[in-house]
Amino acid sequence: MQFGVFTVGDVTTDPTTGLTPTEAQRIRDTVTIAKKVEEVGLDVFATGEHHNPPFVPSSPTTLLGHIAALTERIVLSTSTTLITTNDPVKIAEDFSVLQHLSGGRTDVILGRGNTGPVYPWFGQDIRQAMPLSVEHYTLLRRLWREDVVNWEGEFRSPLQGFTLAPRPLDGVPPFVWHGSIRTPGVAELAAYFGDGFFANHIFWPASHTQRMVELYRSRFEHYGHGSARQAVVGLGGQIFMRRNSQDAVNEFRPYFDNAPVYGHGPSLEDFTALTPLTVGSPAQVIERTLGFREYAGDYQRQLFLIDHAGLPVKTVLEQLDLLGEEVVPVLRKEFAVGRPADVPPAPTHELLREKSLAEAAAAAGPDTGAEAEPP
Repeated sequence: MQFGVFTVGDVTTDPTTGLTPTEAQRIRDTVTIAKKVEEVGLDVFATGEHHNPPFVPSSPTTLLGHIAALTERIVLSTSTTLITTNDPVKIAEDFSVLQHLSGGRTDVILGRGNTGPVYPWFGQDIRQAMPLSVEHYTLLRRLWREDVVNWEGEFRSPLQGFTLAPRPLDGVPPFVWHGSIRTPGVAELAAYFGDGFFANHIFWPASHTQRMVELYRSRFEHYGHGSARQAVVGLGGQIFMRRNSQDAVNEFRPYFDNAPVYGHGPSLEDFTALTPLTVGSPAQVIERTLGFREYAGDYQRQLFLIDHAGLPVKTVLEQLDLLGEEVVPVLRKEFAVGRPADVPPAPTHELLREKSLAEAAAAAGPDTGAEAEPP
């Protein structure tokens, strides 16, 4: 399994100090967090995509390209790239460049986005969200896989004789996850193409995530990509830790109560009971996270949200220390127990490249080593 963190990149006032970071500081802090992710031994750093205040990650590949130059090992991903409002040609170009800069350490989580006004800002209609997703992604796949693309659709101008430059690194497109909190159509799209499905797994109860993952797994099998348990699943999650659980609750409460997403709503206690949010000790985070397997099955990627709601960067880095030192080593060991041999590992560029080479060799047929007889 892969373990890491994702950020939504919000610029939020710290309710305990009244301090609000500048946009520049928030971006710099995000880079600091990503470097710490690698330092503590995690596997993935992912950033969201937002085009409205109070968020700063409007250009995820720019941010990830900078982080690529400062890291050596971690996978750099998006926690949402808007397949609905971004031009698929530009997505293909940006992520091909990022592949080359990072040495293949990149993949992408595609999603529809949950901010209604972003659609008209980019000339689209939110009522066409799923048709846009399907058409844009179908084109994106072709751009990464075909040398010359001729294409015509409903939502953008046609392409004639278009060749993507640069081509994907080693001829292998970035691995694609389709991310969603609540939309079954996204799980269906992921299953149809045999891609990964990332259930964001925050804000909604576990029963909802279970239904979404089960839908994806069953449809993955239906479309002939393998058994249901061979489907590639990622989960989000939201945590806050201190070594003493009550200290964690007391420290996090003002951030929860004033968070831009769920502040001034349910109590912290109710929210942690109804959703995967875990606030407590490392042992409690371990126990809760291991429980995800009971309803999601054996899965490939676990990302945690740890830096939102105005939490100072010092606190976020302390969370990463706890993750790297006390939580993830136990999760790696325990998630491996009883894991069936046919459950695939988390996808990486190296594994995808090996698969591509094997498929090419199989398609070429056996090499006898002998020259053909003359006619």
